[in-house]
Amino acid sequence: MSYKITDECISCGACEPECPNRAISEGETTYVIDPNKCTECVGSYASSRCAEVCPVDACQPDPARRESREVLLNRWKAIHPGETPKVT
Repeated sequence: MSYKITDECISCGACEPECPNRAISEGETTYVIDPNKCTECVGSYASSRCAEVCPVDACQPDPARRESREVLLNRWKAIHPGETPKVT
């Protein structure tokens, strides 16, 4: 499933540079994650980097966007054509 950023976000920006898919951007009041680019870091890292670096735990799995690891890896491959996944 894609991650989302909750209202707990303090707009510190720690998560944005950590996203290997550039799925995180600054919104009007908090940072936001584009669910069409989020792969939970499948293909790049063993765990979701945004959640690891967020000081207030605002990066959370979005239960409304449940997706299999295969779907996430295929999305990663589409975002990074020609690259080999570092982690599958």
